[in-house]
Amino acid sequence: MNIETPPTEKPYEKPEGERRGLVIVNTGDGKGKSTAAFGLAFRATGRGKAVKVFQFMKVPTARFGEHRLAEKVGLPIEGLGDGFSWKSKDLEQSGQLAREGWEKAKAAILSGEYFLVVLDEITYPLIYGWLPLQEVLETLKSRPRDVHVCLTGRRCPQEIIDIADTVTEMTLIKHAFQAGVPAQRGIED
Repeated sequence: MNIETPPTEKPYEKPEGERRGLVIVNTGDGKGKSTAAFGLAFRATGRGKAVKVFQFMKVPTARFGEHRLAEKVGLPIEGLGDGFSWKSKDLEQSGQLAREGWEKAKAAILSGEYFLVVLDEITYPLIYGWLPLQEVLETLKSRPRDVHVCLTGRRCPQEIIDIADTVTEMTLIKHAFQAGVPAQRGIED
């Protein structure tokens, strides 16, 4: 057995294709979608790449753990929402914020200025009908060749999955919240 290769995989063979920007999707009901996207963003930032993160469900003043680290390493994060949309008292306002945020995110993607653009929790405004799916698809398809885009959130539309290069579905097997354990600083925020 080759100990450099996990037993369920074939030995590594270098792909023959060219490097290009990827569309990456982290979806599913399990924990870790945004965490994985932030890992990618911090990795690219650590390599000196230009990265921008847009958070569709976070308020602009959010100060979670990822925001604190991002400030230290110079990773720009922009909160575009008004918090958890399912708690919103004004869904029309939530939708308007999502649309305004999408215009900013679209401009960043198409500018070619960024190596990676993260669209954190974008699936929710898509599911709620606040953002035009076709426009998001066209933006992903027409972006500059070297721009990577990572989208996160539950129930990612199949049309996005179909054009994505890498899709990971986080599967919930068990979560402490189900046993009554509340979210904890440094773990969920």
